[in-house]
Amino acid sequence: MKNALLTVLLTISYFLTFGQTLTQNINNRLLQDVDFTARAFSLSPGDFDFSPLFTKTDNSVIYGFIGDNYQRIRIKLLTVTKNRSLPGSYLIDGKSMVKNNICEFTGTITISGIRKYKIMSYGVDETYKNKGIKGQYVILGNYNFIENKAQPYSGTFRGVFQSNFYLDKSGKVHYDDIDETSDGYINNQFIGRWIADKGNVIKRCNWGDFRIPFSGHFDIGAGDFSPDDQYLKFGWQSVRDLMNPKTAEKAKQIEEAKWWEQ
Repeated sequence: MKNALLTVLLTISYFLTFGQTLTQNINNRLLQDVDFTARAFSLSPGDFDFSPLFTKTDNSVIYGFIGDNYQRIRIKLLTVTKNRSLPGSYLIDGKSMVKNNICEFTGTITISGIRKYKIMSYGVDETYKNKGIKGQYVILGNYNFIENKAQPYSGTFRGVFQSNFYLDKSGKVHYDDIDETSDGYINNQFIGRWIADKGNVIKRCNWGDFRIPFSGHFDIGAGDFSPDDQYLKFGWQSVRDLMNPKTAEKAKQIEEAKWWEQ
């Protein structure tokens, strides 16, 4: 059901180009989607602190690409802080890495809609069935991350996102990892563009937890993410090497390295 939401985001990203109102397009599309409740949901973005959703996942399984050749980009959100003076807005500090070039960035995440899934998933063997979970939800919005202009090859990341969460019996927000062991599991899907500070350069740039949204023929994996052979030279070789016992140990060191601490 969560894959259907990506179609919504793709349509929204199209509208962004033509200056349509993001909030209106998100809400209208979600109201038409059969996976979600048909009524406008009563939760307000300001009711909760969603910041933990964006920093929970280990960076080794956050994958992203930039440009038409699917060059690998790594994104690390270092701090996500709720803006107490602007409900639904979060202040961001992070870093990006393409090849060996690392850039700091700051910016905002703005939540523009919340919807509840009609059907609750209880995970493998219905592990969560008796946990008192109130429901599964999705937040959508836009992001704007500005890289440090004093650093090489800087630019701005801009686009839309979706993140899934659930509420426990006490009303606490949790990153939705209920189906994490299922094939095709995703969360925190970011879809947008990178606009260079210098020159007339705009590149498609998407990233997400466990899979990359709208990666097309690049991702050939069935249950899990796997880059196509023709793109391995663009930063993906170590991901493929994880699957080979002879190269897995070295590849794991590369994938789990804390590059943002450099």
